Amino acid sequence: MKAPTDCTSIEDVRHAIDAIDQDIVRALGLRYEYVKAITRFKKTEEDVRAPERYQAVMQARRAWAQEAGLDPDVVERLYRLLIDHFIAEEMKDLGLADAGRP
Repeated sequence: MKAPTDCTSIEDVRHAIDAIDQDIVRALGLRYEYVKAITRFKKTEEDVRAPERYQAVMQARRAWAQEAGLDPDVVERLYRLLIDHFIAEEMKDLGLADAGRP
């Protein structure tokens, strides 16, 4: 893959973007494997939701976004969507999918 400044065509840029996106999707798949693994150590809804950890993760991702020259609000929204989905998956895996719901 060429460096952004070495791209000489739109195809070069698109090829690089596709390769990066494929890496991102693979990394998300690996992250999900760890999410599934962590359910071995969680038993309750509080264990799954872990609000203090959730906030610490968001703060770290915001800082990483800023360091990378990205909008921290956008990165936080992406991570909230991702982590909320993974929390729902953990809840299902632990049979807590309806816990705390009216």
